[in-house]
Amino acid sequence: MAYQAPIDEKQLVRDLQNPATARQAFQTVMKTFGEPMYWQIRKLVTSHDDANDLLQNSFIKAWTNISNFRGDAKLSTWLFKIAINESINFLNRERKRQNSSDSGEDDFLLDRIEADPYFDGNELQKELQKAIAKLPEKQRIVFNMRYFDEMKYEEISDILGTSVGALKASYHHAVKKIEQAIGNLI
Repeated sequence: MAYQAPIDEKQLVRDLQNPATARQAFQTVMKTFGEPMYWQIRKLVTSHDDANDLLQNSFIKAWTNISNFRGDAKLSTWLFKIAINESINFLNRERKRQNSSDSGEDDFLLDRIEADPYFDGNELQKELQKAIAKLPEKQRIVFNMRYFDEMKYEEISDILGTSVGALKASYHHAVKKIEQAIGNLI
């Protein structure tokens, strides 16, 4: 389900940019957006521990850059963009560290799904996660945001800076690849 904040984001931004109210406002940000940001990150990096670290990094980046927030987009969009960029940077570092290519075949993600002690899904769920991990990065991000988070293409477009048409194509290709990967299991 797409996250809808039950708060006045414009007022929250004003409170964040006011030194007298910034700390309390940031507590509200962490309580309001922490869980949805965690799950967005977790779907990309698969590891609970890495997702926690990246969530903390995302909040640190948001805290240190809130004075630069111009309000061109919603606060939630800006926060998700930070989280996704942190995740992409992490994945790129992992690819280099693992000497992986950028082909979308992130074998280290597949290994993490197999070894994740927090994963409690059945075999079909595990195969779905493996199929998602095999997608090229952009398709993986779009699929997760659209399928699991039920975000509208317009929201995804704001976060990723990609046209709605390109997002629809990415999602379509991702679905076809996943259907091929798990089709024989169903």
